This record gives sequence, structure tokens and C-alpha cells, in this order.
Amino acid sequence: MIGSQNIYVAVIDDDESLCRSMSRLLRAARLQPVTYSSAEAFLEDSNRPKFGCLMLDIQLKGMSGLDLRQRLSAVRDATPVVFITAHDDLKVRALAEAAGHEGFFLKTSSGADILAAIRRVIGLQDTDSDQKTGKPTDPETEP
Repeated sequence: MIGSQNIYVAVIDDDESLCRSMSRLLRAARLQPVTYSSAEAFLEDSNRPKFGCLMLDIQLKGMSGLDLRQRLSAVRDATPVVFITAHDDLKVRALAEAAGHEGFFLKTSSGADILAAIRRVIGLQDTDSDQKTGKPTDPETEP
């Protein structure tokens, strides 16, 4: 488990209410959200911290989340990506798979499920026993 250092998660979405709710959820999980209303705003932020994870909306005004993911991959930025979308479409899912991601969620998905995916990719355990003991569980040795 990662120590008490600040872990930053970028939320890149043009839906202000989603940014607010995800920010509250991430702060409650002791993560540091930084929101951007567009892919361009994210790229223009020369003072952005090192992110543990990016949560990208697929359909954005201007550059899409998929385009941003491809652009970051081209410069070998390996920051894990969790995609979120309001439009479930097989073609979009296939494009997201091709771009590479650690999670794909609908905006109507459970916040707990999204948070669990983010915690997993940044190396935080999200199980009851971890929260009680602070130790990772090993399914091979658990009763």
C-alpha cells in the first residue's frame, strides 16, 4: 500500500457535475483530484502534478478522451487510464480497448466500482481486511 504521500487523480470531463461528484468521492478516499474541462486544458497545464491515474471522458468537446490517450501513448506517458462515458456503444468500447485502459465505465456506473478500479491501478488495496489490518490479503492463505 502506498504511504501517506499525495496521490493525484486527473478527472478530465466537460460535465461540471460529474467533476464535482468525482472530486468529492476521490477526496473521501484520501486521493487528490485535479479536474480539467477538456483534453486541451489538461495538456496546457504546465504545472500539473504527476498523476497516479487519469479518468477520461471519451466524448469531450474538441479533442476526445481517446485522442488524448493516443497522444499520451505517443510520448510514452504510461499513466493508467480509466475511461468513462455517457454513451455505451460497442464501437466506442472497441476503440477504448485498442487505446488501452485500466477500466471502462458508464457515467451511471457505481462510484464505488469506479473508485475500486482507480485504487487498484494506483496500487491501493480496496478490501475489508486491508482496511482493518493494513495488510494485503492473499487469497491462497485466507481461510
